[in-house]
Amino acid sequence: MEEIKKDLVKKYEYAWDKYCEEDLKKVFELSERYKGFMSECKTERECVKEFIRLAKANGYKNVEEYISKGEKIKAGDKIYANNKDKTLALFIIGEEAIKNGMNILGAHVDSPRLDLKQNPLYEDSDLALFETHYYGGVKKYQWVAIPLAIHGVVAKKDGTVVDVVIGEDDNDPVIGISDLLIHLAGDQMEKKMSKAIEGEDLNILIGSIPAKDKDTKDRVKLNVLRLLNDKYGIEEEDFVSAELEVVPAGKARDYGLDKSMVMAYGHDDRVCAFTSFEAMMNLENSKKTSVTLLVDKEEIGSVGATGMHSKFFENTVAELIALSEDYCELKLKRALANSKMLSSDVSAAYDPNFPSVMEKKNSAYFGKGLVFNKYTGARGKSGCNDANPEFIAELRGIMEKHNVSWQTAELGKVDQGGGGTIAYILAEYGMEVIDCGVALQNMHAPWEVASKADIYEAMRGYYAFLLEA
Repeated sequence: MEEIKKDLVKKYEYAWDKYCEEDLKKVFELSERYKGFMSECKTERECVKEFIRLAKANGYKNVEEYISKGEKIKAGDKIYANNKDKTLALFIIGEEAIKNGMNILGAHVDSPRLDLKQNPLYEDSDLALFETHYYGGVKKYQWVAIPLAIHGVVAKKDGTVVDVVIGEDDNDPVIGISDLLIHLAGDQMEKKMSKAIEGEDLNILIGSIPAKDKDTKDRVKLNVLRLLNDKYGIEEEDFVSAELEVVPAGKARDYGLDKSMVMAYGHDDRVCAFTSFEAMMNLENSKKTSVTLLVDKEEIGSVGATGMHSKFFENTVAELIALSEDYCELKLKRALANSKMLSSDVSAAYDPNFPSVMEKKNSAYFGKGLVFNKYTGARGKSGCNDANPEFIAELRGIMEKHNVSWQTAELGKVDQGGGGTIAYILAEYGMEVIDCGVALQNMHAPWEVASKADIYEAMRGYYAFLLEA
């Protein structure tokens, strides 16, 4: 009787305990690829560009090719759709009609950062600076006194678009935001953490050498403009049509003396985007159409033409139905309503330095695998999806069949706050959706931390879902 009682108790085991030497090799090989990706791809545009490059190498074709040629799609076809270089949808056409539903992985590729303002460049006290506007939920004090880089694009009046990356090459300079020296910080230290650094004070120091033109105003600013013009061919007016993002400078690194973790900028949510993409690349065919959907603007409410609230995904599915059979709106509605989705987004890992905000029985832990969040939201489940138990039961069976390590968690204690994902947006179509991703420490900080075992189990869990759901 005692043995039976023990079997009834659920205990989430460490994924590390089940790995043989061959498994460990795969865990670390995946993390090496992931570190390389995270070191190079620090904006949504860079992510989409790299994913398209890799997808094309794996046989994916642009949906526009099918549309322009009037070519019908068939089971096994690998297709991608690119939305303004910031949102990407990948499809493997299934054996069943699309109207019967799809298996969807949905992640986002934008991350908290600082954006240059439209008129960012100015000079003050013989120093040249950029003004910024923070994007997404950040603790502003974390962004001062650290090395920063600039990634993005500048669109010029003649239609050319210039890629900009400053601060990543070993020979590049870095930039940064100054902090007040401790010797004069008496008043600052008395402020609330949210007020110690104000948003309008996140100004980036970029230069101090004046131009030789001694009779010219703002000589340091002029010198910086000449440097930018020499390297990128841009003028001050071009900042108006630029998308320049300020991010932490440096590569993703192994974390921990045992190298069991990865430290990187943008784990939220590129760790789930990358593992979703890897799962998709490992899949050759499936009964239902499989989808990996990578979107922009989640950190600011999934708005705009490249956010999940846009009609891009819905319109793309409509195009695919039209390329496979006679189109009607009812088939599109059935396709979306009959679909199942893992909203691939990160969760909070238990941190023993901050135990008061977590509830241990309902927390995620490093090394225990993929995290299922039945709901996220804030406090009284406000704004959450709250997945159906029948869907969760189905997923439990799939994970067990494929020996995927998984756990379930909430995003901290009930009254501590909360967060949101794209889950509720897709659920509006009537499809089954649950949040499912990798647990992080330091979420939304310039450098976040994830377990290599959890990254590996996420990829395996996503693959199992695409194959079996």
